[in-house]
This record gives sequence, C-alpha cells and structure tokens, in this order.
Amino acid sequence: MRRVGLYTLGCKVSQYETEAIAESFEKNGYIIAPFEEANDIYVINTCTVTAEADKKSRQIIRRAKRNNPDSKVIVCGCYSQRSPEEVYAVKEADAVIGSANKMHIVDIAEKLLSSGERFINVTDIESEPFEQMQITKGPRTRVYVKIEDGCESKCTYCAIPSARGNVRSKAKDDVINEVETLRNGGTKEVVLTGIETGSYGADFNTDYRLADLIYELDQRKSIERIRLGSLAPELVGEKFVEKVKDCKILAPHFHLSIQSGSNNVLMRMKRRYNRNMALENINRLRENIKGVCFTTDIMVGFPGESESDFLDTVSFVKEAEFLDAHIFCYSKRKNTPAAEYKDQIPENIKKQRSEYLMSTVKEVKKTVLDKIVSLNQPLNCIFEERRGKYLFGHSQNFAEVIVECECDLIGEAKNVLPISHDGEVILAEII
Repeated sequence: MRRVGLYTLGCKVSQYETEAIAESFEKNGYIIAPFEEANDIYVINTCTVTAEADKKSRQIIRRAKRNNPDSKVIVCGCYSQRSPEEVYAVKEADAVIGSANKMHIVDIAEKLLSSGERFINVTDIESEPFEQMQITKGPRTRVYVKIEDGCESKCTYCAIPSARGNVRSKAKDDVINEVETLRNGGTKEVVLTGIETGSYGADFNTDYRLADLIYELDQRKSIERIRLGSLAPELVGEKFVEKVKDCKILAPHFHLSIQSGSNNVLMRMKRRYNRNMALENINRLRENIKGVCFTTDIMVGFPGESESDFLDTVSFVKEAEFLDAHIFCYSKRKNTPAAEYKDQIPENIKKQRSEYLMSTVKEVKKTVLDKIVSLNQPLNCIFEERRGKYLFGHSQNFAEVIVECECDLIGEAKNVLPISHDGEVILAEII
C-alpha cells in the first residue's frame, strides 16, 4: 500500500484542511504515516503569514525529499498560492497547487506517481467557491471544524486575503452535520474556525450569521462544548452577545485578534475598530457571560509605532486582563501597503518591545489565575494528555489545568476544584 506523510504549517484552518486531506487519502487506500518516515507521497500545507513561515515552508519541502528521494512532494496552502513560482523554484516540489483544490490532492498524487512530471496548477482564488470538505473523526478531546474561508478586511500588513480570497461560508446544515458526526464518534469539543470566523454567513443571501449558528447548535445540543476560533473584536458586539449569552454549549472563552492597543497604529493597520470599541465589547462579554476569559494576538513594531503607541498596547493588555497572548513582531510581506511604509522599526526595538510585552502578559496572567482560584468555583475540564502521574487539560474558559490522578480520563469532561497555580497552570482536584 502507498504511504503518505502530511505536514501543516500555520493556522487552525490549515490543520483542519490537512485532516480532511488525510481522510481522503485513507478512503483511497493509502496509509497515513509519520512525515519523517520514507513515504511515497508528501503533502505540505504551507503558511505565508510571516517571512519566517515562507522560509520554514521551503525547509520542510526539502526535508520531505531527503526522507525519500524517490517520493513525490505536493505543496498546497497560502505560501504556494501567493508565490507559486517561488515555491516551484524549490526543485524538491513536484506539484504546486495553491489554496484551492485540496480535495483533489489524491488525484494529483496518482498523476505524479504515474507520470512523474512536475507542474504548477494554481487557480485564481478570488473566483473559487467554498471548497467542500468534511472530517468524520478526530480525538475525543478537541477537533477543529472549518466553517469559513477568506477575508475581506485588507489590513495593510496582511498577506492572507490574497492567499485565501473573499469570504465564503460552509452551509449551516453541513456544519451541523459535521459537528454531530464528530460528537457521535466521541468528540467532546469542537472549535469552529475560519480565516475570519466572525464573518461566517456574510456571503449568504440571508441574515444567518455566526451567532445564529451557535444558537442553533446549542438548541440542538449538537455537542458538549463549542469553542470559537480567532475573532475580530468588532464582530462580537451587542447583537452577537445578546444572541449567544445563554448558550450552554458555548465555551466562555474568546480569542480576539487585537493586534494593537494604540488607536494610531490600528488606524494605520486599517483595522475596523479602535481601542475603546474593543474594550467595550470585551467588557460587555464579561458582563453577560459568567467566568469568561480572553486570549489574543498582538503585533509589535508595526511601521510608525512610537514608544507612546507601544505603551498604549501595554496598558490595553492590563486593562483587558488577557489570560494569555501570542506576541509577534511585524514582518514585511510583499505586495502589502505596510511593506512600503518609510518608518520601519529596527529589529532590535521590535525584540525589546516583544520581550517587555511578553513579561507584561505573564504578570497579567497571574492576576487572572489568582481570580479564578480565589473564586473557589468548579471548572469543567476536558483532559487531553497524561504527564507522569498528572492529567493535563483545559477548562471551559481555556485555563490550563493539572490534576494528580492515576485514572484513565483522557477525553473525559470532569468538574475540578482549583487549589493553586504556578503562574501558568492551575493545580486542581477532581470533584
């Protein structure tokens, strides 16, 4: 039997797509094998969010061929969509297909195995419909389900719209069916994700949006827990909160793509919100959803970011009280407006700001964990892995939890009582 190894770079959407690709190979008789082994086919789902992601993608393409020089390497995803010729210049890449037609990769593999000829086939992503794909199985703990693709925000720093195209949404009946199929297979938690998850339904001819989908899944009791992928803060306003605030299956955790706490920087980024709007929406969620926690992504060193702008971001992190944050430095992306801005920030300044903000996030996280522990209220935790005599998992509000337990509870949801924390993880007892 033929063997295929798969490698994913980038976001949760790409991770989901790779799972769907893997299932399509399995249905066609292939064995899914570890990437580092000698396989007949390698599929690399690339990312282009930073220059480092492009570099890593090229490295992985070369590594695949080293694993088996006689293999065929198929490259798909965001980097190959934006820079197909650049990817094709990596001689180890046999087929370059971009962001569309991922569900045809098995056919592409068969073509390569029979003909052996290299080729590029990257379509115009702006004209592509939502590509139908579904997964039917996953771990019992947490599974990503892609409900949306594309982004129309056109932020000045971002390469993703040109790699993913316009907003396209999965039909709501397809989402419901996929979630309930996973539940029937034992999955406890599904993360609804997209390139711009909050834009779900914007392309429909009806007013059915993300909040309506969550509400319907809740009414049907489609699964034990729904979590949401990254959301732009302007998309979780009053109407959204009113619709979802009483949904029992919605995890009280929101990952908001804040990017900056400076109005000046947000304006130059062409984000669709300002500092006050973001804080208002965070506070409204806090007032309406018990125990809610927030995580975020923040960029430092955007062109023109002054010391005062940076300090605005620092104060925003403190005021918003994020449970955690992914901090990253601005990276030039070709064919984006910000790459041409004259007031680029030196790399050493970016690094200093990144380190300072990461230390701030750690202090804020301690404060948030202090509050969770001091409430002395049960947390519902789904256990994901064992570390020696401890079980590790995440609570409904995405706090990391460890309990000492010899029982096999991986994939189980249990109520635990928080006892203490070490600044990162809550130590708890199973109730």
